[in-house]
Amino acid sequence: MGVLDKIFGGSDDDKKKADFSDVRSGSSSTAPTPAASAPSTPATASRTYTVVKGDSLSKIAKREYGDAARWHAIYDANRDKISNPDLIHPGQVLTIPGA
Repeated sequence: MGVLDKIFGGSDDDKKKADFSDVRSGSSSTAPTPAASAPSTPATASRTYTVVKGDSLSKIAKREYGDAARWHAIYDANRDKISNPDLIHPGQVLTIPGA
């Protein structure tokens, strides 16, 4: 009997044992089933990103690709929206090309 059991009046007889009868090895009970998982997207698919205050192309590249030097890819995909790669503005919606 633990300290809290003494305080709150619990006893070992009151404790229910965990039921593991439905547990299967090799899987997680929290993992989604294949039918419930989202459809996979190709690694080359592009997506959009809305610029927030404090962003730069290199910060976005670091966040999206893990490499700040890949800002050129984002700039090249958005030349129609960005005239100067050093000047992007909050609210701009940029295309982020896939890897």
